[in-house]
Amino acid sequence: KSGLDPGGAWHAWGMACLKAGNLSSAREKFNRCLKPPMDLNQLNHGSRLVQDVIQYLESTVKPILIADDDYFATLRELEATLRTRSLSLEMCEGKIQHNSYYQECLFYLHSYGTNLAIISFYMRHDCMREALLHLLNKESPSEVFIEGIFIPSYESGKLHMLENLLETIDPGLESWGVYLIAACKYLQRKNYYHILYELQQFMKDHVRAAMTCIRFFTHGAKSYTELGGKQTWLLKIKDHLKVYLQEVSRSSGRKKMAFTFRKKMSAADVSRHINTVDLQMEVTKFLHQCESSGTSQMTGSSLPTLFGNNNMKMDVACKVMLEGKNIEEGFGIAFRVLQDFQLEATEVYSKVAKQLVKQQKYSEIRQLLKCVNESGVAAKNDGDYIILNCLNEFKNIPAEDLDNLIQDMDSDENKIQAYVMCNKLRSAYLVSVRQEKSRAVQLVQHVRQLAENSGDDVVKAICTQWL
Repeated sequence: KSGLDPGGAWHAWGMACLKAGNLSSAREKFNRCLKPPMDLNQLNHGSRLVQDVIQYLESTVKPILIADDDYFATLRELEATLRTRSLSLEMCEGKIQHNSYYQECLFYLHSYGTNLAIISFYMRHDCMREALLHLLNKESPSEVFIEGIFIPSYESGKLHMLENLLETIDPGLESWGVYLIAACKYLQRKNYYHILYELQQFMKDHVRAAMTCIRFFTHGAKSYTELGGKQTWLLKIKDHLKVYLQEVSRSSGRKKMAFTFRKKMSAADVSRHINTVDLQMEVTKFLHQCESSGTSQMTGSSLPTLFGNNNMKMDVACKVMLEGKNIEEGFGIAFRVLQDFQLEATEVYSKVAKQLVKQQKYSEIRQLLKCVNESGVAAKNDGDYIILNCLNEFKNIPAEDLDNLIQDMDSDENKIQAYVMCNKLRSAYLVSVRQEKSRAVQLVQHVRQLAENSGDDVVKAICTQWL
């Protein structure tokens, strides 16, 4: 009469029937106020009203049996529960098949609850198998798996049990692929890398497991001494990649490649990655020794490894050359890094040379040039460009060392450019006049112009007289 919503009254009446143990009457009352959710896959446990009903049924102490409602039946159920306590599946079936309150929970959950609510109910009562089968049958999205099954499993230390059940239901794991990949992404977002690695090994997803090992090797290390102690991860990376190669070669004869959810990679790429790991092991061993023997000089904020981008790989090559007893000691490994990753060699050599200028190791620059020339792949003027790149710092280089460096250059044109950069106009003039006549005239005119601009009357007069 007053036009109020009768839902609250029906719900209260239903709860009263439940508390009185009149289950069939309660169903009828709740039918008038409870509604199934619009989307069964929404990430909640359904309406508050349904949750209240389930909460009450689960908390009820007095178990009522469908078959016969006497005290002996209650004792028999208790005895059966205790007897099968260790076997969670049997216990689960025992409860759900024989206890009317659990049956009642399932009735309300299936009628008015979400998939997440049903799965969470099964998980609360150690019925993981039923939870998984419900997930599969309803084709629920991966968020329901994460929220309802995966998180509760690892939080309660039952990850191995979950893995065993996944394998029992589908030995190839194909039906679980979407859910397992989603679980991996979730763990990565949370930075739970140890659980992630464990899961990837269970999935036999060797390429991704290798990538996780790379993270274990590189993450948080501040020195190559630390990386030296983490080399077992490099061995694990190799093991994963080799197993993957074996599996690919075994399955290549078959028509259809299984393992659709596992990360794929071409055999050539895998071999390349194995070579990278081998080279990283050499680099680690070498730099670890340098740090231990105290020859190490460089201190950078980040620690470069060969698992980074090309700039980081170039930093590794520089570090190897600069941290040995001399340039020659680390040049072989650095050269292989440059070759294997097809890096811009001249740029790396120039960086090293600049560092040597800062460290005032001018004789080492000459040793670097010798190594570059003897490497067999240097272009004709590579050495000249390395020296020219150093000369931006010429003010800090003693005159004798500066002259030695410039005289080591191959091309006269480059020598003239170097002398001009260092304001040694007289030396630039002396090299210019040795050139072929028409070219010499151009060069001397250029030197005279520079001398005039800088107010060097002596060199200007010499140039004018020669011209």
